[in-house]
Amino acid sequence: MTRSDKQTAFPTLSPEQIDRLRPHGVEGAVESGDVLFEAGETDFDFFVVLEGAIAIVNPSTETPTRVTVHEPGEFTGDVDMVGGRSSLVTAKVKDSGRVLRIPPDVLQEVIAKIPDLSDVILQAFLTRRALLMDQEQTGLQIVGSRFSEATHHLKGVAERNDLPYTWLDLERDEGAEALLRRLGVPTSDTPVVVVRGEEVLRAPSTSELAHHMGLGSCALPTKAHDLVVVGGGPAGLAASVYGASEGLSTLCLDATGIGGQAAWSSKIENYLGFPSGISGAKLASRARLQAEKFGADVAAPRRATGLGREDGLYAVHLEGEERVLGRAVVIATGAEYRKLPLDRRPEFDGAGVYYGATRMEAQLCENEEVVLVGGGNSAGQAAIFLSEAASVVHMLIRGGDLGKSMSRYLVDRIRQTDAVEVHRHTEATALHGDDRLEAVQVEHNKTGDERRLPTPALFSFIGADPCTEWLRGDIATDAHGFVRTGTDLQGSPSAESFRARSRDPFFLETSEPGIFAVGDVRASSIKRVASAVGEGSMAIKLVHQFLSGRR
Repeated sequence: MTRSDKQTAFPTLSPEQIDRLRPHGVEGAVESGDVLFEAGETDFDFFVVLEGAIAIVNPSTETPTRVTVHEPGEFTGDVDMVGGRSSLVTAKVKDSGRVLRIPPDVLQEVIAKIPDLSDVILQAFLTRRALLMDQEQTGLQIVGSRFSEATHHLKGVAERNDLPYTWLDLERDEGAEALLRRLGVPTSDTPVVVVRGEEVLRAPSTSELAHHMGLGSCALPTKAHDLVVVGGGPAGLAASVYGASEGLSTLCLDATGIGGQAAWSSKIENYLGFPSGISGAKLASRARLQAEKFGADVAAPRRATGLGREDGLYAVHLEGEERVLGRAVVIATGAEYRKLPLDRRPEFDGAGVYYGATRMEAQLCENEEVVLVGGGNSAGQAAIFLSEAASVVHMLIRGGDLGKSMSRYLVDRIRQTDAVEVHRHTEATALHGDDRLEAVQVEHNKTGDERRLPTPALFSFIGADPCTEWLRGDIATDAHGFVRTGTDLQGSPSAESFRARSRDPFFLETSEPGIFAVGDVRASSIKRVASAVGEGSMAIKLVHQFLSGRR
């Protein structure tokens, strides 16, 4: 931890700042040994230390470890307080003294109404979570094989939901089998997740893990919202931030966790305002906190399965026969990287074939040769990132010009990176291996020459298919499944409902009035993070116009 990170994560409030907080809380005495809140607890209070000291303890390790000690002027909490999720740590009074106790709903008001205090508190919360994510032996323990798709999925859920975790690889970590023996779990039951050092979840589903970690996905609001946003990528998060900040009661849903496809990007360097770049996961976690700061409800992981009407409202149906109601809906479900059309590819998905490049995947290819297919910006960013861990990144592109679909700065960076070897006019034709990927067969599409590249990992970035299967034909799409909006609907039978209203569809409005589509899922959109954010924010003006027309 750098000195700057420590100062940001654990600031000391001035006497004037504490005085401004006093009307919002209750002062009281605390005794050494008092537990103020425990790991796993939700709706826990925010404490400012006036006298004495509070120890923050991580109970997830075999022997509980102290994370930090808050002294006078410092305060407890992290991002889970704002989102209503359960605490990862326990707060225990170390030295008797006095504290200022503020309930979480009141803290939300303070964050919304006192900007300078909000800045200090939210920056501290974000930095604390980032430090937890980077620490070993913190949070969940995930035990499983690097060649298991289920293990990879569980790690992905933890990453996408900002859950600190430690991964124990059955193939490489000596402590993995020792932990399983201590817990009485056979290796055949892996992957397993150990929660708070004691509770064992055997091959849990996404919803089971979410429930045990208090992500809030099991407590959906029963009221109708002004706006339901389906999808938590950059476009959906932008819609949630602007919707909530402009007074709309807003609910954001995502099937896996926040960030969308951008969350799998190790670094975005051409996004406005971040000259040194920012990871997709960090951008998403900040946007989520921003949405929650303005009062948006975020429910993830939560998968939409259908769309309908109920009592004049839109109903978004979810897994588990639940549904949420909204006066307007923004579809922001994005797109997924297309699967390689290779025999045996499904056998290796998540266990040798991957569709993202984050620290999670980098752990799998340290000092290995890996293969990457694709020639766009995402492929370029992934190649550069993976080259920091892999010995060689074999980059396969179908054409001869790397700059045809990749930004110039990335082309130059790849040329300067010795560990990236670009194979032009080359395509993957076959996958080899028994219970794990061992090699990729490639072919030069001009000469027909074939070659086998030994590798444990293939990364695919070859274009995207829209995530619209849940719409089941209720919304007009183009031939590729992307949602049609605005002028793309003109002359279509799908626009009949607008003729009855004597108006044309708004720019981002779909074939159903009051349902909008933004970001990568929308036909004719520009597939860039900045464009997705722009469309998400723009949609809110159109939502207001629609709602005012209804009234």
